[in-house]
This record gives sequence, C-alpha cells and structure tokens, in this order.
Amino acid sequence: MAALLEVIVLDARDAEAAEDGGADRLELVRDMASDGLTPDPAAVREVLAATGLPVRVMVREDTGFLAADVDALRARVAELRELGATEFVLGFLDEHGQVDVGATRAVVGELGPECAWTFHRAVDHAAHPRLAWDHAVSLGPDCVLSAGDPEGVGEGLAHLRERAEQQDVDGVTLLVGGGLREEHLPELRAAGVTAFHIGSGARGGWSEPVSAERVRRWRALVS
Repeated sequence: MAALLEVIVLDARDAEAAEDGGADRLELVRDMASDGLTPDPAAVREVLAATGLPVRVMVREDTGFLAADVDALRARVAELRELGATEFVLGFLDEHGQVDVGATRAVVGELGPECAWTFHRAVDHAAHPRLAWDHAVSLGPDCVLSAGDPEGVGEGLAHLRERAEQQDVDGVTLLVGGGLREEHLPELRAAGVTAFHIGSGARGGWSEPVSAERVRRWRALVS
C-alpha cells in the first residue's frame, strides 16, 4: 500500500511548494504557536485555488481542546463549507480530559456525509488515551492523527505500534504526526503505519515557508 504524506500549510505559497514536493494531502491551519487554529477565510480561498490536492481545514478556535462554544464552531464549519472546503480536522475534549463526544458529534453534524475528516491529536492529551481512541473512532473519522504521546512521536512509539495494529479492526487510518522525525520511519513502517503528517519537517522553522525539496525528501523516505 502506498504511503500517504500530509503536510501542514499556512498559505497558498506553502500549498504550492508541498504539492510540487509530492505531498498527497494538506492540512490548512493558522497560528502554529497555538498548535494550529482555524484558518482565516482568505487563506482558505487562496489555498483551495492554488492546489488540486485534498485540503483538510482545521476547526479549532482556541488553544487547548475544549469546545467552548459549540454553536460558534458549527457556524465556522458552515462558513468554511461555503468557501469550498470539503475536508476537515477537529475533535474536542471535555473538562475531565475525555473525548467530548456530544460536542464533536454536533460539529461533525455540520459537515455532511460527503465530507471526510480527521480526529486530531486531542487523543494524545486525553486522560485515558486508549479510551479516547475508541471514542474518537466511534464518531466516524477516516483518520485519527496521533503521536502516541503528548510529548511527541519519540515518546509515543509503543502506543503507535498498538494503534497501528488496531486501525484495520477499527476501520480508520492512523495518521502519525507530532514531532515525527526521519529516524522514526523504519519502526513505524514495520509496524504497519501507512500515513504520515509533517509540519516543521517540511520547512526550516515555522518562520520559513514550506520547502518543496524538504517535502520531496520526505516523499522518498515514506515511500
């Protein structure tokens, strides 16, 4: 099975470079100092116009993973859909550190059955990550983004091996990202991971744009 490479982008220039480098899919966000929030409407329009790749748009209004205002989140999804977005990234925890099934389901209800979506790294920050994985899967994403640990892939490799074994049973794709480094790839591929997500690895730092050459190197490595 061919590996999927997803690249975080912030604007149209990033999107064009990622596509040129061989990315399969993009995740569009703003404000990586806050680990990625809902992008501005202008960025959504520009990125969708700049690339033919699938673009998953972040739906996250605040730092942390609480769904403080579900109605506002639903309105945001409606706005993004009007702009042409058809794929999304979302997922929320409650005040007890459990997956907020009700809030997440309410927001997902705005997507429509034709919209694919990823449950993001909230699962890594849950009070009970194994239970959080099950709850996330039950909500219907086609991917769950995880590093296996709040501190990143290097600390989460054991958990990622377990989730790689579980993904076929659960009918989702484990998308590995969050501190992913080149040296992690052999172990992850051997465990059955087929989808990889990079952010800073596609650029020299968050103040720099995506580098097509860096993406091309990752494309070769994951393949």
